[in-house]
Amino acid sequence: MGHDHHDHHDHHDHHDHGHHDHDHSHGRGHGHSHGHGGHSHAPVDFGRAFALGAGLNIAFVAVEAAAGLWTGSLALLADAGHNLSDVLSLLLAWAASEMAKKAPTLRRTYGYRKGTILASLANAGLLLLAVGAIVWEAVRRFGSPDPIEPGPVMAVAAIGVVINTATALMFMKGHGDLNVRGAFLHMAADAAVSLGVVAAALVIWFTGWLWIDPAISLVIALVIVLGTWGLLRDSLDMALDAAPRGVDTAAVKAWLAARPGVTEVHDLHIWAMSTTETALTAHLVRPDNAGCDAFLRETAEGLAATFRIGHPTLQVETGQGDQPCRLAPADVV
Repeated sequence: MGHDHHDHHDHHDHHDHGHHDHDHSHGRGHGHSHGHGGHSHAPVDFGRAFALGAGLNIAFVAVEAAAGLWTGSLALLADAGHNLSDVLSLLLAWAASEMAKKAPTLRRTYGYRKGTILASLANAGLLLLAVGAIVWEAVRRFGSPDPIEPGPVMAVAAIGVVINTATALMFMKGHGDLNVRGAFLHMAADAAVSLGVVAAALVIWFTGWLWIDPAISLVIALVIVLGTWGLLRDSLDMALDAAPRGVDTAAVKAWLAARPGVTEVHDLHIWAMSTTETALTAHLVRPDNAGCDAFLRETAEGLAATFRIGHPTLQVETGQGDQPCRLAPADVV
């Protein structure tokens, strides 16, 4: 017999992946105000930080891009491009987290939760596009270096160090959510990159080596790629419904198989509902199936506490008679 055992969440809000389960029938906001350890709700915990971070960076990108054109510095333009991609990342993350709060409908039974995953995937794609533009211009400039004004470059980049450090600190606590972690990593990297631009301008000032400008631009491009690769990989995995990083599927299967009365586990699937919530479905063979409701409730609580899986659905089978589950074979998905 099948049980969608989502009856336990009111007593266990301290488990990370908020038990929003019967919100599906009440049209509420999926329990997004609780259950994530206070670290994974952009709209609840990071609304002000997102607004302030985006506002500061939009203003700075405009100043830095204008300064890059005025001074002729590709490094400054590259840094502005990096900052702009981070502003877009912030806005995408913010929009996605607002989407995730929307109540489910008969058509979209999960609401818009997966928008958070699509946003983090888009963020990574935008950053890699920025890299392509920077590398293209840097290679061109090696052949014909443009003169630059190192003094103003240093001043503007120094402002960037301050703004990006301040913004990164706002997001420091939030890296349980992939989008918030992305915002933190981008801002921290931007602060380091801006510091590199200050150093490069200083070297140009004293030596007159104009090739330093496109060279530092290539370093910025490398920093963006290194900082984005993990975000791209994790976002792609989530979009493909892979088990979230940090969830050991074999360990979950072994834990379920060791539950009282369980003789077999099959058709186990674990995937990300959003950048903060994990779902699971599995078929458990339990011949006597004594105390079924209590067994399901305790199993759900254990999955939340041990593996941070907050949205499990279990089908219990007795395994008796001549009607085997058609999903039991390992090669059937």
